[in-house]
Amino acid sequence: MRTIAVINQKGGVGKTTTAINVAAYMAKVGKRVLIVDLDPQGNATSGVGIDKRSPRASLYECLNGDNQIADCITETAQANMYIVPASADLAALELELAGKEDRDQRLKNVLATLDFDVILIDCPPSLGILTINALVASDQVLIPVQTEFYALEGLAQLVDVIQRVRASMNPDLELLGVVLTMYDNRTSLAEQVVAEVEKHFGDKVFATRIPRNVRLAEAPSFGKTIAEHDKWSKGARAYKQLTKEILGRIS
Repeated sequence: MRTIAVINQKGGVGKTTTAINVAAYMAKVGKRVLIVDLDPQGNATSGVGIDKRSPRASLYECLNGDNQIADCITETAQANMYIVPASADLAALELELAGKEDRDQRLKNVLATLDFDVILIDCPPSLGILTINALVASDQVLIPVQTEFYALEGLAQLVDVIQRVRASMNPDLELLGVVLTMYDNRTSLAEQVVAEVEKHFGDKVFATRIPRNVRLAEAPSFGKTIAEHDKWSKGARAYKQLTKEILGRIS
């Protein structure tokens, strides 16, 4: 079982889009995949067509001990793809866990009982207790980076947090790679950002770049992955290719 945290403390960089679409294409090639929606906003939950206001049980109940993780796993419309839905209650968990001794290990302990080929954790856009839980529970980290002016802002802090978690709580944690999102090859800014990111991360940057794509942007509003919404779109082709690259790195 491979557990991958999809993480960037900046919002709006394509984190959830990456998590659900990579999961969908992994499922399409026969992997049993679980998405863990760790973001109180619940975008991954609604993005696969589940009403986040009324999941039967959410990740919150698993992390606070009220429910077993098996009771919280929900099937999606895509074969082989499952999700542990989020609810707004997750936001309160940061405070509830603050004084607890095992506060950073909760997610790891919960996921340890499962048997999937790949678990993808969609992290909240912050570096609080929930994100630390994801890093402690994961084997690898996938960082989506938007090809925009402030792309690298905060990345040094994120890398520092990953290194600290590796040093103190999860020595096996490694960087799976950096994926460039919302890429527009018509702008010189995009090329500058690509050059900067490659200078910092070298061969950890995936060759596949996720383009700006209307079909990709609108898919979540239908509760569908891009594979279901428009499998011939530029966005779909890019995520299919990215998934191949990811599977190549983790095999």
